[in-house]
Amino acid sequence: MSIKPQADAVQLVLAALIAFALALPFATLKPNRIVPGQPLFLLDGPPFWARALVILALIALATVTWLGCRPSLRIVVTATALMAVILALGSTAGHLPPSNAYARLSPAAGFWLLTGALGLGIADGFARLKPSPLAGLMAVLAAVLILAGLFSSGWLSGISILREYQGRSDVFWREAVQHVWLAIGSLAAAIIIGIPFGLLCHRRPRLKAVALNGLNIVQTIPSIALFGILIGPMAWIGSHVPGASALGIAGIGAAPAFVALLLYSLLPMVANTLSGLAAVPRDLIEAARGMGMTDRQRLWKVEVPLALPVLLAAVRIVLVQNIGLATVAALIGGGGFGVFVFQGLGQNAADLILLGALPTVGLAFVAAVIMDALIAWSAPRKGRGSIA
Repeated sequence: MSIKPQADAVQLVLAALIAFALALPFATLKPNRIVPGQPLFLLDGPPFWARALVILALIALATVTWLGCRPSLRIVVTATALMAVILALGSTAGHLPPSNAYARLSPAAGFWLLTGALGLGIADGFARLKPSPLAGLMAVLAAVLILAGLFSSGWLSGISILREYQGRSDVFWREAVQHVWLAIGSLAAAIIIGIPFGLLCHRRPRLKAVALNGLNIVQTIPSIALFGILIGPMAWIGSHVPGASALGIAGIGAAPAFVALLLYSLLPMVANTLSGLAAVPRDLIEAARGMGMTDRQRLWKVEVPLALPVLLAAVRIVLVQNIGLATVAALIGGGGFGVFVFQGLGQNAADLILLGALPTVGLAFVAAVIMDALIAWSAPRKGRGSIA
């Protein structure tokens, strides 16, 4: 009896991406961090054991996909293949000439496409498995711990991005703290300002139209332009308002970056507050009124709890948005991971750009997973939603 293939369209696309990645250069060996280098393919770059490990893992992945195995098994096999690819990249660093301290081994297009396809395969498996919020958080925590252990082991120390980090480790963590502070600090300010303002707009429809139109205008301004526009007003405040300079308010630096991120955060916060409150069933509000609840009691005991998932969705949008936009803050001296991105652009050093870009992407991904779990936990379950 023949076995029919069980792979669907998504898995066939991922398989095609993996096959195409194998035909691309896996890594690039460069005499220094700037000049072009020699391409190394997966089948001739890493040592034999690493090549065999990757090929066996990919064959196992193709087999479990073809046979239509459970999503949990596919996730394990795909994660194993991803780890094998990363280990193969680390082992390829042994091809660096020992006498050349400036040589670099950089991940090439094949590595990025292969890891991207495998990462999408893991995400597809989790989507099919539909894990609980806690299981999703545990999976992300396990991935972070595995990567941290791999980095601390020194296995990848010969890779170009890690070489860039080794020369800037102190600066890296200082800018990491600054990046997180800009993102989370502006988020906290947006929550403090945006949610009460959204509640006020919910009670006053005329104010709602004016506020949303104004915040929409702010949202259309490009980030670099808004950072530049704020330089003049922030410089004036820093020089003319008593105590402002002592607080760090100036034309360049973290202050204008913080204000710009706050302005970008207000529209999703206010709009989601209004959407969440508008979605509360009117019969529940009328029932609360019939029970003798005051306007304030109805707001905090009925409307806000039922609108909480939508409010948390706004927090998710703003947090992920601000983590990305904080990169641009480096253009006006605001610090953050953008320091490495723009230094790399100025020096034509792609590995230095990645030193700033990859942590930003990873931080945004982890923040999104955490917020998705909080949103799932806050969503009303069956039997909930009554005022009893």
